[in-house]
This record gives sequence, C-alpha cells and structure tokens, in this order.
Amino acid sequence: MLETILHTCDLCVVGGGLAGMCAAIAAARGGSKVVIMQDRPMFGGNASSEIRMWVCGSDGSNNRETGIIEEIQLESLYRNPDKIYGIWDGLLYGKIRDEKNITYLLNCSCCDAVTEDGIIRSITGWQTTTQKWHKVEAKYFADCSGDSILAPLTGAEYRVGRESCDEFGEKTSQSAADRQTMGMSCLIQCRKSDRKSEFILPSWAKRLTPEEIALRKPNMKSVSENYWYLELGGNRDSIADTEELRDQLVSLAYGMFDYIKNSGEVEDADYWQLDFLGFLPGKRESRRMVGDYIMTQGDVLSGGHFDDIAAFGGWPLDDHHPDGFYHYGNPNVWGRTPAPYGIPYRCLYSKNIANLFFAGRNISLTHAAMSSARVMATCATLGEAVGTAANIAREFDLSPRGVYEEQLSLLKARLMENGCFLPYNKREIPAFLAEAELTEGLDHLRNGIDRTNHTYGPDDQGASFPLGQTVGYTFAKPQKLENIHIAFDPDLDRATLPGDSCERRHSMRANIVPESPTMIMPKTLAKSYIVTGTKADGETVTLYADDCNLRYCVNIPAEGEFTALTITVNSLWNNDDADTVHMFSFDAR
Repeated sequence: MLETILHTCDLCVVGGGLAGMCAAIAAARGGSKVVIMQDRPMFGGNASSEIRMWVCGSDGSNNRETGIIEEIQLESLYRNPDKIYGIWDGLLYGKIRDEKNITYLLNCSCCDAVTEDGIIRSITGWQTTTQKWHKVEAKYFADCSGDSILAPLTGAEYRVGRESCDEFGEKTSQSAADRQTMGMSCLIQCRKSDRKSEFILPSWAKRLTPEEIALRKPNMKSVSENYWYLELGGNRDSIADTEELRDQLVSLAYGMFDYIKNSGEVEDADYWQLDFLGFLPGKRESRRMVGDYIMTQGDVLSGGHFDDIAAFGGWPLDDHHPDGFYHYGNPNVWGRTPAPYGIPYRCLYSKNIANLFFAGRNISLTHAAMSSARVMATCATLGEAVGTAANIAREFDLSPRGVYEEQLSLLKARLMENGCFLPYNKREIPAFLAEAELTEGLDHLRNGIDRTNHTYGPDDQGASFPLGQTVGYTFAKPQKLENIHIAFDPDLDRATLPGDSCERRHSMRANIVPESPTMIMPKTLAKSYIVTGTKADGETVTLYADDCNLRYCVNIPAEGEFTALTITVNSLWNNDDADTVHMFSFDAR
C-alpha cells in the first residue's frame, strides 16, 4: 500500500501555468490557505522552458495586462535581462515558493475527485517523484489545468470543438458543430553561432517536401520567428491522442530544422544550431468549461461591456485550422478585436458544480471567442480574478456564484486596487481624499484611473512632477488610513526598452543571435521613492521606502490618523538624465 498524504486548504488550484499561478498567488496574498497541484516539475505551463510559447496578450497601445502578470514580467526584466530560460523558470518557481500561504505539489497529476450533491469534497493526485498519493480537501477548487481535468472527474459541464455559426449567431464558416479544435505544437529554438556546424536528420524524422514547406517557410532574419505553425492534432482528440501526436510533432520539428540547415534556401544556414526542441506539446484548445455565461465572438467584437467584467482580452480572433501544418492554405484566420474587451466573471465558475472556479483557456467561451482569449497574458488575468474571488467567497461564506450575486462590486474594487485593469471601470476615491488639498496640477493622481487607455478617452491619465519634489495631500482634519495606493508608470508599451517591438513585447525570445539586446527596466518606472505621513501632533513618519522598486502597483498598509500624506520619487530606472517622474495614482482609503 502506497502512502497517502492529506492536505486541507481553502482553495485548491489544479494546474501551474500562468493562470493557476496567478490564482494561487492572489488567493494566498488575500489570506487564503492554498494548495496548487502541478503535473510538471516546474511552473509556467506553456510559458515554461519545457514548451517555450511566448506570453502574448492584448494588441494595441497601452493595452498590456497588469496585476500579477505585470509584476512577473517587470521582475524578469530586472533578473533576466538576457532572457535565459533557466532564470525564467526559477523566477516563476520563486513566485510560488515565496508565498507563505501556498503549499505546492510538483510532479503531481490530478487523477481522481470525490463529488457529493454537486460539491467537490476532495481531489487526489499521484506524485511520480515520491510515489505517493496526495489528497486535497478544500472548500473551493479552481481548474486551471488547460485540459479541464476536473470536468470528467466531477461531472462539471463542458464543451469540446467548434459551434455551428447559427448556435450563437457567430460570423464563422462553421455550418455544423464538430469536435475539431486548434492543434498543439512542439517548438524549436535556434541559435546563430560564429562557427559552422552540420545537422544529420534522424532516420525517424520527417523530411519536408517543397509543397509542405511552401506556406510555412521560416524567416531566420526575424526575431518574431517562433515556429508556432509546427502544429498538429486539431483534427484528432487533443487529449487522448497527445502521445501519438507528440511523436509526429517531434518528427516535424526535426524536419523543419533539417530544412533550415540543409535545403540550401536559408542564408547562413551553416551557422545555425538547434538549441532546443520541445518534447512536451503546447496545447491551444481542448475542453472548455460551461459557466453561468458562455462568452461569444459577438461579445468580443462588441467590446465586452459587461457589468461583471473581471478581466480583459485583446488578442486577435486567431483561429488555427484543425489540420495544422498540413493544411494547404493559410494556417490561421486572423481577425482584429476592439482591444481591450471585457471578460465577465460569470465565465469563471461552473454552471453545475457549486464550488468550482476555472481560469485559463478552458473558461466558458465558444470556440470562436476562445481563439482570442486563450493567450497566456489574458489567462493570467483570469487566474488573478479567480484567486481574488475565492478570497471573497471564503470571507463571506459564499459560493462562486454567490460572489457574483452579492459581492461583485467588492471583487472589482479589489482587482483594481491590486493593479488589474478593468476597461471602462475606475476605482472609487473616498470623499475625504477627494476634498483634501493636493499639490497643484496633480489632480489625476486621485481620479481612480491607474493607466492611460483609450477606454478612458484620449487624455493622459497620469501626472508629472520633478524628481526629488515632495508632493501629496493635506487633510482638513486627521484621517484614519487603512491603505495607500500607488500606480507608477511602467511604460506599458515598453517604448523605452532596446530592440524592436517583438523584443520589447516578450519576456523571452525564440531564435538567439549575437546581436540580441540585453534588456533593461523601463525608464519611466520609479526606482527609489519614500512615502511619509504627518500625525496629528506634527510628527512626520516614514510609512514606506524602496530603493529598488520593481512594481507598477504598490499598496501600503497604513495604521493611524494623519493630517498629511506625501510621496517623494528620487530616481527612475536607467534614466539618470531625467528630471521629472510620471505616475498615475497616489491615493488612500
């Protein structure tokens, strides 16, 4: 008999990709006891070094995802300026390990669940390294596994495949529903060397024909070449057939590198080396859970103006053909979205399992809507929304649906306070702060808007003032403060970073060339600052100080009554010539 270890917690997260990570971190920081079960030896999912898909998100100016995912990406610029996967994996691992309220179970695959009367009581996972069973009893569960493993284990409603265009009135070519999906990819990473090398194609690998390569020719001169089109399996069962598809994908990946090295059609082919080939397929689509609302392509195209907006998307409608690499035509259909568009909270919990949340590419969407919302930066914001909602559910003894029915305003307020962007929404500013005397010309610091974005109009929503100048509030009478909220300017478009737009936009890179730039922290971001408060007796105290700030959004707990509140920003990152700082918010409640 093998040992079974029992864990009890408030929230059990299944899946350790970016969605699961952000769910676990948000819940843990809010006071929940969390267990996260991940079937791989590392965190990150499709973004990890095992797969190496880029963390993509919303298109358009000032549309970068914020909250925990921006925290991760800013820290990567600081700790991993040369975009090395060994450091990136450690950074993601550290984000989970450093949270005292999280117990993490790596190499542990969820394989059983106990459900009674529509409520999950426990799940069980098998840990391959220790040869032990881990049973987790929790009040709430979050399926962030991508494949929605808790759907077949618990009876949660789910969908697979493409809807007919008539079911939801979507503008697609699907006259009839089917079970076909987008495929999966085993990616390669190439490195350009200063010496020549050879490549001998293994006997079992595929040698590509000119017809097969015609629409998939790699552009080795482009840093945006990440071989995403090495894709198969949409016309198969994207779960049951994964092992067989993996073999075909690895064969295909070697065949692509053989083309690069030996076709005679690639410039400097002798100097390219195969630096990485993934043996774990990166999936785009499988099961999708059914929630209280199923978001559609029409919702995406109309901007997602939901009252219960909990996250946002903005990647194009990017639907890949089920035949993948072997489709003799364009590999994908690309349609612009009105980025950003809102995603409703009702898509993040189960319609029929009372204590089940979900986040990631498996939320309650049609296939067409999922073709946009599936990218990882979007999935990360969905995870943070779920972790935040789980805290509220625990605090008020509510179901996930109960949070929607009774505490929706609180959910949105907490998400925004923690730096999450909810388009068309802004934080509520208390009356005492709105009426306080504020340094002249800085009213935008208390408008409840933490970024510039076209959903708030064309104007800059921030304010600028000299570095080293102390600015802030004077209150008519002493005010009791609980939290001080700051939103700096993290250069959401990354215009102050080196390299082209692809280098600036992504935390990691595909092809590695000698001229790949070393990244820097955004030059607009405050590096050192100090926050002070003045007590009723006239004493000025330091409430917080940081000489190595890596955060866009900072919340500082405050206790006591104060007659004044100030901030002084003394330096910016990599910008010694700067004499002013630009930031979005400095307020309190």
